Amino acid sequence: MQFPVPKRVATLAFLAISLIITGCASTRGIAPQATGLDLAALDAGAAVRAANADAQWPAADWWRVYRDPQLDAWLADAQAGNPSLAAAQARVREALSLAGVAHAALAPQIDGHLSLQGEHWPDNVFYGPGPLASQNTWNNTGSIGLAYHLDLWGKDKNAAERALDLAHARAADARAAQLELQANIVRTYIGMSLHYALLDIAKAALTQQQQIAAFATRRLKGGLGTQLEVSQAQTPLPEYERQIDVLEEAIALDRNQLAALAGKGPGAGEALQRPALAEGAPVSLPSVLPAALIGHRPDVVAARWSVAAQARGIDVAHANFYPDINLLASVGGYAAMGPLFQFLHAANASWSAGPALSLPIFDGGRLRSQLGAAAAGYDQAVEHYNQTLVTALKEIADQVVRMRSLATQENDAQRSVAAARKTYTLSRMGYQRGLTDYLNVLVAQSQLLRAQEGVARVQAQRLSAHASLVTALGGGLMEPGDGPSAAEVLPAQHASTNPPASESKSEAEAGPASADASAPVQAAPAAATH
Repeated sequence: MQFPVPKRVATLAFLAISLIITGCASTRGIAPQATGLDLAALDAGAAVRAANADAQWPAADWWRVYRDPQLDAWLADAQAGNPSLAAAQARVREALSLAGVAHAALAPQIDGHLSLQGEHWPDNVFYGPGPLASQNTWNNTGSIGLAYHLDLWGKDKNAAERALDLAHARAADARAAQLELQANIVRTYIGMSLHYALLDIAKAALTQQQQIAAFATRRLKGGLGTQLEVSQAQTPLPEYERQIDVLEEAIALDRNQLAALAGKGPGAGEALQRPALAEGAPVSLPSVLPAALIGHRPDVVAARWSVAAQARGIDVAHANFYPDINLLASVGGYAAMGPLFQFLHAANASWSAGPALSLPIFDGGRLRSQLGAAAAGYDQAVEHYNQTLVTALKEIADQVVRMRSLATQENDAQRSVAAARKTYTLSRMGYQRGLTDYLNVLVAQSQLLRAQEGVARVQAQRLSAHASLVTALGGGLMEPGDGPSAAEVLPAQHASTNPPASESKSEAEAGPASADASAPVQAAPAAATH
């Protein structure tokens, strides 16, 4: 028989619950404070502004512009079995699995329980004779339970989205690790090429010095020279030999480093031959560089996904201020001291069903602290994104300036070599003819050696600057759409007027494919006051 609830009692109950909900906790004064940088407001500098509308972004295999088959093969092999890249991919799989765990909370949960316990009853003085003496009985329980959380405020949904955003960030981090590995291998390979070039110069200088020393000895034997000239000619020989030893050591260390970067033992590097690098094709900056940069650089994309995850965290913390409703149901059977399958009989069956409500009343400020921590985490993510973007533009501008300067420096260095070689040739001829002393030969030879080394270093620096610029542009690893949209970065923006559940379905389900990577990151508005 049902008893009607008086209207006055129902009204009072509703008012009481409303007062509890609105008065138990407040989000007043807790809101994110950071604001994302607007690329339009950043002055990228003259180097970046001189962009070419027809320029293309670097290709994924950008190192092929050096036209060195050995480098191409080494990079392909290094990326196929590299421990650091494998670890990065494992972190991506871990993040995706955690996202699956969070997403599971959106689905109904069904659990089964079965307990079969047999019992033998004793026949002794303590129990005495009875119907159960020396009998075997069963205490069995079986049940199936259903639980479904009514995600009225979007807590579970935003938690799942946050976990997925973090998985996107881990994927971008993995691409950043791949790009860093590529750049490190290319730079080390360029360094080995430089050491080979310096080794050639050192060996040529040693050969020249040996020839001069032999000529000084012949002059002394012919009565035209002095012992001092012979000593002066022989003194630099050990130093040139030492320089050769140093450069051969550097080449061996380069091989070891390349093997380690590829995840191999040092013996694998011994098979590497001398690099045959061609000068990299000039890199021109696309005219949409500042706006599209955030969709190409893996670290910038990862920073944006982190902002999106932190924004979702604000929604999760905000939803904790609202009551939770769970729908619970169970059906099962229980039988004690009976046959094995007695609990399956209809007479032993039972069921229960109904909602379960929980809401915060007094938590000592825990919810406000959690919301404050989420807002502060969002601010940190936004500022990290801002700094990453500023650093990216600086790195690009630095490499553009450096490449332009190195082009001029190489011309200067080549002119210096031509002048030094002419001076050395004249001084040597004058010494051989007895028109000048050996000191002029030493000075001229030293100038030529430094000039030749200068050319080799500038050429290597130009190759390295090209690699650094390509890396600063993102290395061709990312696609322009691989980044969260403004709506995904700012899922907490609706908190200023309504609970998280008011978010539209189309916005909530927007994925990376619909992302507008050029949209600036903005600060989430203040949360509502309850």
